[in-house]
Amino acid sequence: MSTPATGPGSDPSELQKFLLAWYRRYRRDLPWRHTRDPYAIWVSEIMLQQTRVAAVIDKYAQFLTRFPNVKSLSDASLDDVLTVWSGLGYYRRARALHQAAQVVVHHLHGKFPETAAGWRQLPGIGRYTSAAIASIAFNEPIAVVDGNVERVLERLDGERHEGEKLWERANELLSHRAPGDWNQAMMELGATICLPQNPQCLICPIHGNCKTRGALGSRPQPKRKRAEVWYALYARKHSVLLVQRPADHSLMAGMWELPSVVANAAEPVHKLRHSITDTDYAVFVVRGRGDSKHGKWVTQEEAHRMALTGLTRKILRKHFAREA
Repeated sequence: MSTPATGPGSDPSELQKFLLAWYRRYRRDLPWRHTRDPYAIWVSEIMLQQTRVAAVIDKYAQFLTRFPNVKSLSDASLDDVLTVWSGLGYYRRARALHQAAQVVVHHLHGKFPETAAGWRQLPGIGRYTSAAIASIAFNEPIAVVDGNVERVLERLDGERHEGEKLWERANELLSHRAPGDWNQAMMELGATICLPQNPQCLICPIHGNCKTRGALGSRPQPKRKRAEVWYALYARKHSVLLVQRPADHSLMAGMWELPSVVANAAEPVHKLRHSITDTDYAVFVVRGRGDSKHGKWVTQEEAHRMALTGLTRKILRKHFAREA
């Protein structure tokens, strides 16, 4: 497959033809690609933000089973939403999703916006997400830019694109006849072929259009931080003590977790690793001493139905497995 390079201002029709044909034949079979329901597409796009596809697939099905439409999501309590969301992390997404559902139901009479501009008026919806939903669900001719698309565009052109130029370039190449498929094809290419390391150029459907045909030199990656966190595990008769983060907490407000303690010389009953965003945590769990006057005693079954932090769920999984 050899086609002229598609530079700024040139006709992108050949590139569109090759990439769309590849996408329609080889795309991954993902559940949100079997619907044009804006609600289901919206849920998938929010879940996929900063989260691996493999981690989203099961949660997506669980979420839609529990909240099959925007009315059921709007009517649910925030605790219920956070409980189903638990394990995906970045809980602000779940809170914004719940809040936006209430806006759609109570202020838009249950009708979803049909344009990216309309979607951006809802809580938790930014430029990328609004364009993705509008193009996939409503066929609006508007391009998306995420990390995958950025990488594909820069390798195609053999140069770095910054800020607004990146979005302009994405819109220059956009297929107006199939904007939803095109946007997904660009993201799919970046996720499966045009990889950050070791791009699969020999099987790329648009290698003939690419000026780089290989890595463009990695951007410097920020150094990950390291930290320690300590928790106390109070346990009795198959129950554990949990505390709830304040409703106004800056991170994971309202979520349940083990009581935190300062680092000490006690022998940990559990040690594990946990990573969030740019920080790798060494986690130490020690046996709780004395009686705690704060918190709530819950059984394993009750804990399973609560909105736990991802780290707490991981610790309790180890604890109850040992107790079994």
